Amino acid sequence: MKQGSISIVGAGPGDPELITLKALRRIQHADVILYDRLVNEELLDYAPGDAVRIYCGKAPGLHSMPQETTERLMIRHAAAGSHVVRLKGGDPFVFGRGGEEALSAAAAGIPYEVIPGITSAVGAAASAGIPLTHRGVAASFAIVTGSRCQTQDSPLRWDALAHGVDTLVIYMGVSKLGEICKELLIHGKDPQTPVALIENGTTVRERIVTGTLGNIDKVAAAMKISNPAIIIIGEVVQVRAELLSLQEAVRSQIG
Repeated sequence: MKQGSISIVGAGPGDPELITLKALRRIQHADVILYDRLVNEELLDYAPGDAVRIYCGKAPGLHSMPQETTERLMIRHAAAGSHVVRLKGGDPFVFGRGGEEALSAAAAGIPYEVIPGITSAVGAAASAGIPLTHRGVAASFAIVTGSRCQTQDSPLRWDALAHGVDTLVIYMGVSKLGEICKELLIHGKDPQTPVALIENGTTVRERIVTGTLGNIDKVAAAMKISNPAIIIIGEVVQVRAELLSLQEAVRSQIG
């Protein structure tokens, strides 16, 4: 029996062309692919025709299978000699539970590797024309999850986040946008701080709306912004407006 293995692979933020060459090669040689909800399914077309494809995606409040079941399937197929690709949106180690799956593989004695991907914060922000750092504006950024907005066991340090970093990127936070804004305002963040929401970043369905910390929840409701989306808070959001203004000026001159 051939030796099985597991590749925990980051598929990138949504645009299938943003996957790495190394990740693509693993898909091309996969026997089994366990893929998540935010993986662009065009990538599955690169797998061999006889590769087993198993959907194990998770939407807010709706999981197609428990995480423990995903890990058991991953290990079972690898133990039987298959090359398993665990294909995950963004980067496996950024809110992707890739660390848990690596630990599971290691505990089972299965050879594994982790192939990084472009995480949504970086990919979606760049696609929207928002640099997470910008000379003279922002020298630091933090990525946090909105799902821990008001949990009692391990609450986020909104006091530190309000003033400790220049750019704040929040995953899984659209449903709690009002609470997030309230927490930051309570801890002294300027209500005029620019905010951007990027829905379906890097894809053909990408939508970008902007506002301020004081009004973005109303803007999001009016525009019906929904998951998957990220929230970017900080002065770097203004760079997008500057880029759009310059592009418009150039078009006017050419016209």
